[in-house]
Amino acid sequence: MGDRVCVKFVSKSGRLPAYETAGSAGADLRAYLPDGDVILEPGERKLIPTGLFSQLPAGMEAQIRARSGLSIRHGICLINGVGTVDSDYRGEWNVALVNLGQEPFTISDGDRIAQVVFSRYEQPDFLQTEIIDETERGDGGFGHTGVK
Repeated sequence: MGDRVCVKFVSKSGRLPAYETAGSAGADLRAYLPDGDVILEPGERKLIPTGLFSQLPAGMEAQIRARSGLSIRHGICLINGVGTVDSDYRGEWNVALVNLGQEPFTISDGDRIAQVVFSRYEQPDFLQTEIIDETERGDGGFGHTGVK
């Protein structure tokens, strides 16, 4: 493995993202709700603050993802599927949650509400052209390989 990278955080609560096991790809993010619980009604969307502000290294993004247990047990998902925190963003991390379940869901201060996976990326140069290389797949899109 290469050199480990450090991500700097300012935390209103003193809590940082945390890996629950040695093999976890995602670190849990916790709600920062010092003024009390938030109830997410069925079909309702809300931004839930984490109290976290970050300084990511250039060329790194933070991907905010749903927690599978909350999704399957309660229907609590991210509105946008996966959220991205860019390396130049310095605002508070807020998690855009939606309740796709059938019951109200209560979120309390310190509850694990999402997870974050860090990823390196590149910003390629864009080149307009008249022709792109052919492949065996060609323009076969969704479902082009069949059902089985």
